[in-house]
Amino acid sequence: MSTIVTLGPTGSHAWQAARQCDPTSEPLLQPNIVAVLTALDSGRATCAVVPVFNTREGRNHELFHALTTNQRHYWQDNVILPIHLSLGTRNPEGEIAIIVGRAAFLRQCEEYITANFPATDLLAVHDLEQTVAKLKAADGENFGVIEAEEALRHHGLILREREISPHNRTRFAVLGAKLPRVTGYDATAIITTPLKDRVGLLYEMMGVFAQKGINLLDMDSTTEAQSQKLRFFLEMEGHADDPVIRKALEYIEDQVIQEAGSIKILGTYPRVDMRTKRIKKCGFIGSGAMSQWFARRLIGEGYAVLLSGRNSELRPEIMIPQVDLVVICVPISATAATICQYGPLLNKNQALILLAGESETSIATALEHTASEVEVLLVHNLWGPKAAGMKGKNVSLVRTPRSGILCREFEAFLYKHGAVISLDSAPRHNLLMGVSQKLPSAIAMALAMTLRRHRLPLGEIERHATLTSAYSMLAMARIHFQNPRTYAEILACPGEGRRILRDFAASLAKILDLAEAEDIKSLNQIIEENRSALGDEFLRPAMERALAVDNVLEGRR
Repeated sequence: MSTIVTLGPTGSHAWQAARQCDPTSEPLLQPNIVAVLTALDSGRATCAVVPVFNTREGRNHELFHALTTNQRHYWQDNVILPIHLSLGTRNPEGEIAIIVGRAAFLRQCEEYITANFPATDLLAVHDLEQTVAKLKAADGENFGVIEAEEALRHHGLILREREISPHNRTRFAVLGAKLPRVTGYDATAIITTPLKDRVGLLYEMMGVFAQKGINLLDMDSTTEAQSQKLRFFLEMEGHADDPVIRKALEYIEDQVIQEAGSIKILGTYPRVDMRTKRIKKCGFIGSGAMSQWFARRLIGEGYAVLLSGRNSELRPEIMIPQVDLVVICVPISATAATICQYGPLLNKNQALILLAGESETSIATALEHTASEVEVLLVHNLWGPKAAGMKGKNVSLVRTPRSGILCREFEAFLYKHGAVISLDSAPRHNLLMGVSQKLPSAIAMALAMTLRRHRLPLGEIERHATLTSAYSMLAMARIHFQNPRTYAEILACPGEGRRILRDFAASLAKILDLAEAEDIKSLNQIIEENRSALGDEFLRPAMERALAVDNVLEGRR
């Protein structure tokens, strides 16, 4: 039988966390963190369970200080436990002259104590078992103890008041001799040695993680008492054996800190989330490349994912009852029909995400063909399945009156991965898509048709154009090199965006008439009026970006 060393007494939250970690193990109870780690190092226990973070109190600095000098054991797992603190006394009524408890528990209950016992003395103790025994032996009657309800009963105390520190959760670290294997949903904790003072050191370290696409979950700094030098604690997504993590840490140690052995891995473990996830499982209708792209990233966030489609063994009607979130990701032309077919199968406590490029018809169809309790949100991602990630990529969200807490969790997923989010109404979204997608697609198609009709040598066009005026050629190449069906559907989809094409066609016809008439004055006036309407706040930075792109393209010639 394995032995887990943790903080006593019997019934304490640490004892409960140890039981949750391994109900079959034998608990070895110690009065404080140092005694716990000493018992682990001596081999009296196979692992230890110790509090590492509390939602009310923050980080357990005593533990981190101890871990920095411990070379034999690693942080290898976590236990999340709701903390239910109660006040116990020897008598059900009467004055309380002194309140006893661990220092952490007294801090977590500070609001309650201040409101109810502002003049009462507080006694923070390391060994609660021994202190309570001494108070009882001295015939003390007017003391109170703050602890878990089970521990208070263990001491023979009466519960004076329950739940005196609401919304309280503690993360317990499981310490052991080996680093666990990769699970695919991992995190790694590191701490630096005391570092020499250097301008921009932390900024440079953060830059490495950002460049490598490593998401930081937590960061803290402490000052070493003796040298007064800073040391940094960092927790990041990914396993310590992940090549990306390993190379990033090596680069920071060698090139940024420039001190060998300056980074210590405290542990690596299955990732935990102190927030409650309401979405457990996501299901996709549509098993194409874009669905698979999103599925990989959702799996990386700890969600279970099911894919269904025309060619998959799993059918949508079988998948839908198994998931919390249904994502429809099919061609634009098939979106409405797919919603009509499968929307009625969704029930209360489920959400429907429409990964679609058209909003008005899609949303109206979804609201009509789903139950009123089903959440609905449209997400239009402006990138394709070849994108490395969402960082800096644009995404348009169209919320509905039924976009609830599940939809917000999906929005948080997009935000976390760095997507640039725009919130639109359905008509506004389609109108803007007319400018940003329909119009460029139409121009690119018309340009290619013109070049084909006149049989112009494509290689010569760049030599007869400025770099800026050649942008249209690049857009034409992009659209015609990729999936033509996608752009055909963009142009054909209904909604307000069609107005943009019609207005553009009318404006182009007017310009052509003026050009044919050689009416330079009127053409110049139109340009001046356009410039005034666009404004220098838009034109100046746009011109600067155009020049920057010119410089990039110039270097590639």
